[in-house]
Amino acid sequence: MAALTIGAAALGGVAAPAVAQHEGVTVNILTRPGYVIAGPLVERGKDFEALTGAKIVVTEVPFAEIFPKIQNDWATGTNSIDVGVFAAGWGVELDAAGLLEDLDPYVAADDKIDLDDIAPYFREFGQKVGGKTKLLMVDGDFQMVYYRTDVLTEAGVEPPVTWEDYLDVAGKIHGMDMNGDGEADYGSCIFKKRNAQSYFAIQTFAAPIVQTNGTAQGFHFDNATMKPLINNAGWKKAFELYKATGEFGPPEELNMDIGDTRALFKAGRCGLLVEWGDPGTLQLDDDASSIKGKLFAIAAIGSREVLDRETGALVPATAESAPHSIDGVNYSPFAAFGGWAGAINKKADAATKAAAYDFLSYMNQPAQSGVDVTIGATGYNPYRVSQLASTDKWVEAGMPQALADNYLGAINGALANPNMSSDMKIPGAQQYTAVVLDTQLARYLAGEITVEEALENIEEGWEEITEDFGRDEQVEAQALALGSE
Repeated sequence: MAALTIGAAALGGVAAPAVAQHEGVTVNILTRPGYVIAGPLVERGKDFEALTGAKIVVTEVPFAEIFPKIQNDWATGTNSIDVGVFAAGWGVELDAAGLLEDLDPYVAADDKIDLDDIAPYFREFGQKVGGKTKLLMVDGDFQMVYYRTDVLTEAGVEPPVTWEDYLDVAGKIHGMDMNGDGEADYGSCIFKKRNAQSYFAIQTFAAPIVQTNGTAQGFHFDNATMKPLINNAGWKKAFELYKATGEFGPPEELNMDIGDTRALFKAGRCGLLVEWGDPGTLQLDDDASSIKGKLFAIAAIGSREVLDRETGALVPATAESAPHSIDGVNYSPFAAFGGWAGAINKKADAATKAAAYDFLSYMNQPAQSGVDVTIGATGYNPYRVSQLASTDKWVEAGMPQALADNYLGAINGALANPNMSSDMKIPGAQQYTAVVLDTQLARYLAGEITVEEALENIEEGWEEITEDFGRDEQVEAQALALGSE
């Protein structure tokens, strides 16, 4: 049904690409496996071929293979891949190696993309590298917390404001029968599998404790020296809070990836969960009918304590220690992953690059993306102002009005927060987070090492990566990634 909806929408009076004719051109795209992300590229690709003559070929590989395959293909001159659709943050490393086509000339001639309609964070931090447009978004990602309104109402508790509140609420609802099947369900559901996406969730916990002065401050490094900002009381607290959620989660949580937790919440078994924007629309699926309109979002969970970077101690969040705090709580929504975006191989031939740009623009334009982001199966989350300005499209897609008000309100609230925290976007980002951070976090969660050992190991690993890439070069890359230069 989702496929039919997308296809019908794409063929029903959509905007034509900037260049109308690409007959005989083939564009080879590499991205993740499965219908999520890849599926709409395939379906929209068929529509694009009908409109322009260009053939869109989508190749899918496991998530962990996307970046190295693209990097190797483009760096070695193999050039079998024309477009990569991947985490927007990966663009910094690929661009530093001179592998990405500059899209600004194409954008300048494109009268349909409407850049001003793209939310500022995604336009300036997602699509640009060093002030130049090097990618086009197809999805906007950051993590939120979701809660079951009916479960919390029955338990007589309010939605959490801080991570301590999250634990308190999770403890009070854990063991309730949340879907009426006679079995005890879970206070909290978080994907914690090693070599998967757990390393994103831990950063959602750490961001409001460590980042206080806006996006350009960051929360991973001292930006002037690239010394890791990891082995301290702030990250320690985040690790301990994250592990404590396991007391109220599924017994097999350490082996659960996002697909597993999504199956649980759609079955009505989760009272709270940490997720991207997808649950807002996924609860509209037929297999989630028991929770439709009951899974509400919170823009960000905050912290009443923040890291004093001078002393290394945790201090109360005040106007002085956390200028963006509200009522003694510091918030820092985390742009985990940063959204899926498309980039073009700089070494592709001119005809292929023109067709590739037009296809990415076609995916990005309001007429197409405005439909795609309302369908949970696509994996695409909103990133345009127009997608968030009115609930009409969302209600038309099947959202109850109260849910649409909540969902768009939460996303708008996060995007408007000047203290939004950015995913790591420097060369080696995958090594810093998906390897070193992920490995040591998993060892800590499994009880193999203490939190102190985990943070020390991460600090050491991050220092080694920085030295490998060059400290001065990483300082410069960090400034470009965070927009502080």
